[in-house]
Amino acid sequence: MQTGVLRVLRATAASWWRHKELRRAGQAGLAQRLECETVLRDLGYLRQAAGLPHAHVICGEGGTFIHLGWTTVSSFAPIERFPLATLAVARGTPFIDIRPVTDVIAFANLPRVARDRSVDPDSSGPGKSVSLTTYIDMVEALGARIANDPRPRQST
Repeated sequence: MQTGVLRVLRATAASWWRHKELRRAGQAGLAQRLECETVLRDLGYLRQAAGLPHAHVICGEGGTFIHLGWTTVSSFAPIERFPLATLAVARGTPFIDIRPVTDVIAFANLPRVARDRSVDPDSSGPGKSVSLTTYIDMVEALGARIANDPRPRQST
């Protein structure tokens, strides 16, 4: 694991208000243990983001979400203020920025990304599931920006 990644995760864990309060209350040992647990948990999320085929980060007006199959990690903050999501994107996890999307009704009616390899044959409507690449095609047509695009490159 890169030293920079660990540095960011440790700094993020140490900045949590609960950990600061524990230190202020003289419980530095407990704060340190909780920070270590937080860093290990976040490292697990980063490993999952790198290894799962449908893992992706999505950012909209409601916050930022890291979708890891059956697990979702979220924050009400934009990606710029969510270090774990920023690290996942920096390490290659696909990123879907839906902040430019203006047709919220069309976006709400999109199918979800399949949590595993099961994809519905009829992929229209909410409650249905599609592959990540199909979802990216759909959301990009609505105006979303994509980084770390997992779709195969088309050469024309």
